[in-house]
Amino acid sequence: MTDKNLSRLPPVKSVLESLVQNGVKYKVYDSVRVEPTDSSFKDAISFAKKDSFDVFVAVGGGSVIDTCKAANLYACHPDADFLDFVNAPIGKGKPITGPLKPLIAVPTTAGTGSETTGVAIFDYEPLKAKTGIASRAIRPTLGIVDPTHTLSMPQRVAANSGFDGSNPISDVWSRHALNVVAKFMKRAVRDPEDLEARSSMHLASVFAGIGFGNAGVHLCHGMSYPIAGNVKTHSAKGYSVDHPLVPHGLSVVLTSPAVFNFTAPMCPERHLDAAEILGADIRQVKREDAGPVLAETLRQFLFDLQVEDGLGAVGYSSDDIPALVKGTVPQERVTKLSPRGHSEDDLAELFEASMKLY
Repeated sequence: MTDKNLSRLPPVKSVLESLVQNGVKYKVYDSVRVEPTDSSFKDAISFAKKDSFDVFVAVGGGSVIDTCKAANLYACHPDADFLDFVNAPIGKGKPITGPLKPLIAVPTTAGTGSETTGVAIFDYEPLKAKTGIASRAIRPTLGIVDPTHTLSMPQRVAANSGFDGSNPISDVWSRHALNVVAKFMKRAVRDPEDLEARSSMHLASVFAGIGFGNAGVHLCHGMSYPIAGNVKTHSAKGYSVDHPLVPHGLSVVLTSPAVFNFTAPMCPERHLDAAEILGADIRQVKREDAGPVLAETLRQFLFDLQVEDGLGAVGYSSDDIPALVKGTVPQERVTKLSPRGHSEDDLAELFEASMKLY
């Protein structure tokens, strides 16, 4: 499984050549949608159900790998209703009890970590909300992480996928990932031929995936789902798609300065560690200033990478905040992991603070 754009590029060609050389029969599905929807998942599921495939291979970024996870799941559970395994409260959240076919993930972006996680995210169009399927059962059997597969990744795709990997600030895996991101992300975005930087970001994606696969994510991700799901007209640079799009990594990172300013009082030391890793001089910083310091460090990092100037730059205004809050509330699976409790008023303030970054 892959998408239309990748189907013409070297990563897919190399995978198909390998299959041919080893006498493996295959069929290609190249209709994966960037930022999948329930409709696009169902189309891939329909394809997967038509034949009795022994193995699934996903060649692409998080959208491709997540779509392939869903296709594998429902092909192996053909009698299940689509919402059976979708996370509550949108779906029924039923446990996955039966075996799935092996799934080999070949990531072509660096940041989503989808090759290491048991999560498949999509836009549920009837509610204009992002949700997903979360179970260790759908985690890929094998991830083949080849940094040369990222060399064809456009600059903005490299930036937006990298932000997904840079966001978790927890445990040893994520700390190491953040160190790598701080050192190599700007190089990887600015020079597609920088193999050391692209290789390092690919490895950081794996580390981050292991990190947030265990520790979880919280407000930035929960708030990102309605940001991506309610997109109106924004056209993401570097993406060959025919629909409005706020890429997942971008939707996550736009709220990060406000969110980490908000959560800092619960653990100032770890927030200051993150600021230092990203380049801040924290020697004279007081614990109570951890939030503002990390927030400003993140803003500078995003500015240096020419990231859009807040939610306002991707088509939102203060009038949209009630809908954004409404779309965040059902994401309790992740938002409840926030180190600081929050109300709907807090969420509204965080969205307002994220309208403009610079």
